[in-house]
Amino acid sequence: MDSILPCWVIFGLLGAGHMAPGVKQTPSHKITEVGQPVTLWCDPISGHPYVYWYQQTAEKGMEFIVYIYDEDNTEKADFFQDRFSVEKPEGSYSNLNIQPVQLGDSAIYLCASSLATASHRHF
Repeated sequence: MDSILPCWVIFGLLGAGHMAPGVKQTPSHKITEVGQPVTLWCDPISGHPYVYWYQQTAEKGMEFIVYIYDEDNTEKADFFQDRFSVEKPEGSYSNLNIQPVQLGDSAIYLCASSLATASHRHF
């Protein structure tokens, strides 16, 4: 009889609570099986139209993933894959979707917000 060992991917989010002023990220941490979908939410600072997502791993450090202003105005890192998507419904919060999750996606994911933006292509 074969035994099946589940493979887990751990997502960590820093700054998961409101620290006035600041962004709010949920969930604060997420453990899931490889192959499952994951959605991470970011509630930006009030009045900030730009939301940025970053990924931090021990191997690569902090890396820019994507920013979004609205559904038509986004900029993605070159390694942004088809499994990743970003949304900003109703112009307020943003979510980062990863589907399906792979083992290499295990990281700390951070969001930030601002009133304006600059290109991140050089990251």
